[in-house]
Amino acid sequence: MKKIVFISVVSLFSCNRNTQTAHPPVGGILSQKDLDVSKERMKNLNIIERGHIQEWIKVQPERYYPTQLNYWVTVEGFDQRDKRPDNSLISYSYDLYDFDQTKIYDQAVERRDAKFGHFDELKAVENALRFIKDGEEVTLLVPSSLAYGTYGDEKKIDNDIPLIIKLKAL
Repeated sequence: MKKIVFISVVSLFSCNRNTQTAHPPVGGILSQKDLDVSKERMKNLNIIERGHIQEWIKVQPERYYPTQLNYWVTVEGFDQRDKRPDNSLISYSYDLYDFDQTKIYDQAVERRDAKFGHFDELKAVENALRFIKDGEEVTLLVPSSLAYGTYGDEKKIDNDIPLIIKLKAL
């Protein structure tokens, strides 16, 4: 028993006090202040990325049109079309590029007979699939908040990276 008390006392005195603010782990509970800081950061980042994307668009030979969800697409009036309903099936593929137009992955992401309302996809891709016509191919310019966001894909796409997505309905 004396050994346990001795080890406990020694351990207690040998601990360094951490004076930095502790942050909860991912998935932990955040305070309202933390949420407000995060929201403001994303708002500012989105403004900056939108500015960069708009400057990029100015020097491109192809026209891009803004959508209501905050991405651009190569089809005018794209998100004014009729939407595909929930539970309808769609097959599609897409390639990811950075804004240097470098392809990020060798293989396209491809899904067969995905059912709307029952699959999890990048926000911009899922939204665009609602309006795309069978056999149509469109290019999306997507801010990071609608792509892989703050964490990236933990493979080749870093955090806060806007993407060019070449999407095709099969």
